[in-house]
Amino acid sequence: MPLYMDIHTVDSADFSVEDVVKAHMEDLAIQERFGVIQIKYWVNVDAKTLFCLMEGPNKEACNEVHKESHGNTACNIIEVADDEFNLFLGEGKNVNDLAHYNSGEVDTGYRTILLLSITDLTSKYDHYINEIYRLIDKHKGTSILQPDDIMVSFIFASNAILCAKAIGKLLSSIQDNIEFNLTLVSGRPVDEHGNDLFEETKKKVRNMCKLGFKNTMYLDYETKRISDKERLVSKIKLEDFCIVQNEDFEFSYKLFRILSDNLAHTDFKSEKINELIGLSKSQAYRKIKSLTGIAPNQLIQEFRLRNSLKYLKNDCKTISEIAFDSGFNSPTYFAKVFRKRFSITPTYFTKISKSQ
Repeated sequence: MPLYMDIHTVDSADFSVEDVVKAHMEDLAIQERFGVIQIKYWVNVDAKTLFCLMEGPNKEACNEVHKESHGNTACNIIEVADDEFNLFLGEGKNVNDLAHYNSGEVDTGYRTILLLSITDLTSKYDHYINEIYRLIDKHKGTSILQPDDIMVSFIFASNAILCAKAIGKLLSSIQDNIEFNLTLVSGRPVDEHGNDLFEETKKKVRNMCKLGFKNTMYLDYETKRISDKERLVSKIKLEDFCIVQNEDFEFSYKLFRILSDNLAHTDFKSEKINELIGLSKSQAYRKIKSLTGIAPNQLIQEFRLRNSLKYLKNDCKTISEIAFDSGFNSPTYFAKVFRKRFSITPTYFTKISKSQ
């Protein structure tokens, strides 16, 4: 049978783990009538959320069990793949189906996701990738296979932060032409809307990695908050990170859509961003500079160049086509700007990408 995971949010001042245990026992008492098998559940008392993992014939049957037994139906139910679920959440311990960390504490289900995007402009540093994975293992992270980037799930936010600092130190020590962006975000396995595991969290890390200037490391406020609560000998220093507040993500989504929609327009300038984002010139400048590290017009050019890297690596278009599709007035100007930014020509980048 398919595997499903749901989210429940509880609006009660007296919410406790004991309440959830009782409700789970009520689910077990009637689940056979609906062809459902309750497997495991996670409880986050602070956030007043819980997540249930179950097998069932369909989403409706899974929800009917909750409705019939105690009336606390799910806010959302998604189908999950067993292999993906284990990678993101890890195995941990079960005590009568209630998830626990290996340390014995109740597992909240929340995880910290790290996304690392690397641009190797020399094709000399494949061996550093092995060192990065060694650091991930050292800090108890689990890698999730991605087409281009490195994504990792951490049970503990503090381990994720320490791993990110170690990776940043390693990559920053390389003198030649290699760039990276790294983002850490903590979130729920199931959101109130969406269809994928950790959908909102993955959206956040991907968005920030695409917007940040070279060698930028982002950390969301939720990860900082969770890390501060974890028991460590000393507090982790966060001077290496740009801290992202919750409201910054909504701004980043809007900014990314504006950049993506207008990328190919050669007349697209910062004035258009100000207009579409609904801020004055000075407000937009301050907001964009604080979030991305660069001014709006520089961000537009950087976004165009990053877009060109993707197409050059895939070698699916001519350099002239890539130049125009990325919003440059001419291939000559594109090549000039590209070389100034990356210290190599577009043709050379295509060549080394084939050898990677």
